[in-house]
Amino acid sequence: MGQESHHRQVQRRRVFYIPGYDPIHPRRYRELYRKEGAAQAAISGYEITLSAKTTGGPYGWHVAGEMDGAAAQTDVEVLVWSDIVRDSMSNSIPGTYLQLARTAWTYIGTGVLWRLMRLRKGPVIAALYPVVFLLVQLGLALMAAYGLGRAITMVAPAWAGWAGLLIVPLLLEWFRRRDNKFFAYYLMHDYAYSARWQGAHPSELEARMAEFADRITQALGEGYDEVLVVGHSSGAHLAVSILADMIRDGRVPDNGPALGFLSLGQVVPMVSFLPKAHRLRTDLAYLCTRDELTWVDVTAPGDGCAFALCDPVSVTGVAPRSGKRWPLVLSAAFTQTLSPERWKALRWRFFRLHFQYLCAFDQPGDYDYFRITAGPMTLADRFEERAPSKSRIERPVNKFRGVRP
Repeated sequence: MGQESHHRQVQRRRVFYIPGYDPIHPRRYRELYRKEGAAQAAISGYEITLSAKTTGGPYGWHVAGEMDGAAAQTDVEVLVWSDIVRDSMSNSIPGTYLQLARTAWTYIGTGVLWRLMRLRKGPVIAALYPVVFLLVQLGLALMAAYGLGRAITMVAPAWAGWAGLLIVPLLLEWFRRRDNKFFAYYLMHDYAYSARWQGAHPSELEARMAEFADRITQALGEGYDEVLVVGHSSGAHLAVSILADMIRDGRVPDNGPALGFLSLGQVVPMVSFLPKAHRLRTDLAYLCTRDELTWVDVTAPGDGCAFALCDPVSVTGVAPRSGKRWPLVLSAAFTQTLSPERWKALRWRFFRLHFQYLCAFDQPGDYDYFRITAGPMTLADRFEERAPSKSRIERPVNKFRGVRP
């Protein structure tokens, strides 16, 4: 089907967006698409109009696009797992510090952290940041407790100095309430979620992924010209397993719409390098050989939270000796596709840059999220002649390469 989908003008498209580890309501993604789509349309000279969703599903929107002299209608659906994310984050302060110890041991004790550093230091620093920052918070709280205890002993017996410890939970709570500025707790929960099962998927996530597969399978039979799955950040490795399951189960019809997979800002090695990530490694090895879909992986070295230009199949060490087709690894090249003024404004806003793939570029190159999701060309056609990035990383550095039998 992959070859047959080429040179097909898209009049109707279905997009399934799989967010990363994000507890926020999916309306955020509609507003982001509306705002940034309008900005990109003004820059690039095309038209995008959003309206209420016309399909089922819990959350989505409809897009009318007019580009390159052709019109396309797109139905976007957010595949929601934010409730699972929120449940995984509902920990006490002591529980978060227990997560810290367990997660650090998982990545450091297994040697995974040092392997990841051989790929990109940015996401490893991002992983270490919550560990260091939470320990700094604890250290400051203990220092304040010590100072308060010394002050108490100046007017009370020495044993009363232990009362200074009462300030520790108060200060830690003060930090936690301001985590929307620090992101230490958020990132700790993010990395702890995968580390807790050492790369395996918990049962509730597997069940949700099966529901997502059902939704995508249904769309493949509804007369669309293209069904496009977009996985951002942690959502990318969920999409890998969902699509691999669908193809293995024979749920992708030979005469159906073009099937595209766009992975953005992926952090696959953070999971696939873990000891028990057999399921994900198996799915990576399988999906990379299939002609039922087109898989394009877009990252950027300017995104310190992603494994930029790291081929997730090859670096995991599961690329077959022959027959590997995907992914096509491309760079969004932030330093070239953003003007110097825009890059200067965003350069140190790490979390904002991690979402830049979903936003407007004021010096756009051949990657344009809105042309891909709302334009008249399939993903396969758009990148048919595109060579992979010359600076991509393909060396296998993963220690754990076991797959399912």
